[in-house]
Amino acid sequence: MALQPAAGARDLNPREVDGNRWLCDQLAVVYRLWGYAEVAPPAVERLETLEAGGGINDRELVRLAADEPLGLRPEMTASIARAACTRMAGRPRPLRLWSSGTVFRSGLSDSGQHRLEERLQSGVELLGDLSDTGSAADAELLRLLLACLRQLELGVASRPTLLIGHHAVLTALLDQVPAPERTATRQALISYDPLALAALDLPAHQRQGLQQLMRLRGEPEKVLYQLEQQLGPSRMLDQLADTLKVVAPVAAAQGVRLQLDPSFQPHFDLYDGLVLKLVCQGAEAPVAIASGGRYDGLVERFGGAAAGLGFGFDVEAIRDLLGTDATAPQRPAATLVAYRDATRLAAALALLEQLHAGGVRAELLHQGCSSAAEAEAIAVERGCAGCRWVD
Repeated sequence: MALQPAAGARDLNPREVDGNRWLCDQLAVVYRLWGYAEVAPPAVERLETLEAGGGINDRELVRLAADEPLGLRPEMTASIARAACTRMAGRPRPLRLWSSGTVFRSGLSDSGQHRLEERLQSGVELLGDLSDTGSAADAELLRLLLACLRQLELGVASRPTLLIGHHAVLTALLDQVPAPERTATRQALISYDPLALAALDLPAHQRQGLQQLMRLRGEPEKVLYQLEQQLGPSRMLDQLADTLKVVAPVAAAQGVRLQLDPSFQPHFDLYDGLVLKLVCQGAEAPVAIASGGRYDGLVERFGGAAAGLGFGFDVEAIRDLLGTDATAPQRPAATLVAYRDATRLAAALALLEQLHAGGVRAELLHQGCSSAAEAEAIAVERGCAGCRWVD
């Protein structure tokens, strides 16, 4: 019999489970205050839904053996967008939803073997009217993200950086590249691969401009100025500037650094507007704890006529970052209920439930004890708060 979990899966101890639950509860407090309602998308979906119109690589999906093509969700946005466009289509917009649950991805280990990765995710989805071209919804999403950080007390000590990009800005920049080279150029930029960029069949001046673009990231005002020099006056850039103006003062007050990066794109290719990633400094390396963006095109694929945007937190990454002592407050120790022999078991169980009715955490010792002193010694050994002896 196998004694280890499947590759990529993990056993969580009680403190880790408590930490995950505490973090999800803290985030849920903020979601509810902002008017978001909880939903529970299915863990199993049709592969067509999970692929999100080609936005998610088929190799990352965990397939199931079934009569129809099914798999486990690698994220929850596609499932919630599907439900919003079908079962919740008649509800007024904006539709504010949040969820938490496990997501599953397939990958390769260092040895080339397939492995399953499961992570606990908590996040929100905002589906609004298409007449909102972006500023209000984008600003709400980013301010909600910052409110969640305040609730989790992730501040200056974690050196948080909110990385922001925009799919349409990157597309506009790529439109200046000859069509046959656009896909390879985009991949080189988002992968930050200067060697691949240098190998492209492009005029020298254009390659030099793209190399400068690859290095263009930092303080939003300066980056926006550089983008305007390349693209000219743009309503899209004006909207992005308006959104960042609403977010920047709050981010600065919380010690969150804003970084605008035109070539940044999240792992999943779901997005067609503003995109984001939140990174904190871990003990040894930076840790990405949240990502998301705007996905109007995905909503359209499901037959909806609404704007869609959202983000998801990697709950376990936050727990590892903060530590279990911060995320899982120590439970009060239980009182041990012990008894002399089997003739006292019924009385011991009655006492146990009496303590429970009074809100006292208590547990039963299954074997009899010859004396109260022996029961007290066992209680001390088990780390109990005290001992109740039934004789």
